[in-house]
Amino acid sequence: MTLRHLKIFVEVARTGKMSAAAQNCYISQPTVSQAIRELEEHYQVRLFERLSKKLFITPEGKTLFSYAVRTLEQYQQLEDAMNGMEKGNSLRLGATITIGTCLLPGIINDLDQAIHPLSQYTYVGNTHTIEEMLLKSQLDIGIVEGIVESPDLISIPIARDYLVLAAAPDHPIARMPQVHISQLKDYSFVLRESGSGTRKLFTDYMTRVNVPLQVICEAGCPDAIKRIVLYNRYLTAISVRLVENEMKSSSLKIFLNKENAWDRSFYLVYHKDKFVTEPMRALKDIMQKYKEPWLPDPDHIGYITES
Repeated sequence: MTLRHLKIFVEVARTGKMSAAAQNCYISQPTVSQAIRELEEHYQVRLFERLSKKLFITPEGKTLFSYAVRTLEQYQQLEDAMNGMEKGNSLRLGATITIGTCLLPGIINDLDQAIHPLSQYTYVGNTHTIEEMLLKSQLDIGIVEGIVESPDLISIPIARDYLVLAAAPDHPIARMPQVHISQLKDYSFVLRESGSGTRKLFTDYMTRVNVPLQVICEAGCPDAIKRIVLYNRYLTAISVRLVENEMKSSSLKIFLNKENAWDRSFYLVYHKDKFVTEPMRALKDIMQKYKEPWLPDPDHIGYITES
């Protein structure tokens, strides 16, 4: 039994087809069949049932699959660590959409200056997607604003952030210096998609204070959300870091939560078994530069209250 056997087996289990596994592994279908047969002979178990020309993984196959995936991930981590030492530094960085929009360009530039040469790959997605990619060893480290669920991930608070409520200047609440949270039930919202840390923080809060939300639109792009708020008179909850320019130009009316219930942190996240490389340590140091958000002028903001 070799790593090659495990790689072929995992592809068959994931695709459910010998032909698809052969295509993904760039080998012939008879070679795939032979590898599965050799694994079954090695462990003296049947890994797949073949019924009506379809494959169905057996309980024994499911057990092998869980171990095979972990073995291949650990092997890849070994390869990455050793290749990093021998051939130079690399970093696969994940960032959530909020962080990717407001901080990532500066972070990438800072990393290039701190570590040279450095091979960088960056992926931007929501918190749930970044978490999944870290667990599958598709990324080395992530910066997220949401709370990760997996106990296999280490999460370190690294910068402060908070949500604000944003409205167009001609929205009915824009002239109010103070808005009670219950009043928001009467207005329409555009929010981030499910899986977003911003979406979860705000909707969990609204559920906790027992105020129903009218979510009329969902979008994964902060710029699209801001334009919808501006031209369609919807409200949104958004990171204060994403509306800095709008606050300075007064193109959006911003409301802070008076009880600080929308405060949160940005987190550095990586797998608990991950070898911490020099670029990962450099990223942690670089994030100190982005520790605090820009503070709005108190004379140009309103407040959301619960009492």
